[in-house]
Amino acid sequence: MTVTATEARHNFFKLVKRSIKGHIPIEIRSREGDALLVSKEDYEGLLETLELLSIPGFKKSLDEGESDIKAGRVYTMKQVFGKE
Repeated sequence: MTVTATEARHNFFKLVKRSIKGHIPIEIRSREGDALLVSKEDYEGLLETLELLSIPGFKKSLDEGESDIKAGRVYTMKQVFGKE
């Protein structure tokens, strides 16, 4: 969703609520440049994702895990932990 800075000022609380409840980023355009309104939860999630992806080998390991799942190379909870 994109709004002008003027629209954002007039509908600020509505936009904040939409961003928080709907997890919808709101792009705010102005002559000075553009800004983005995102919920704190979504922002922290993005930071966590960036941190995880910065770990050497993490992305490769994640891709290998997804390939294993698609190929059926998986274990049950009982096999992993020994109980249900």
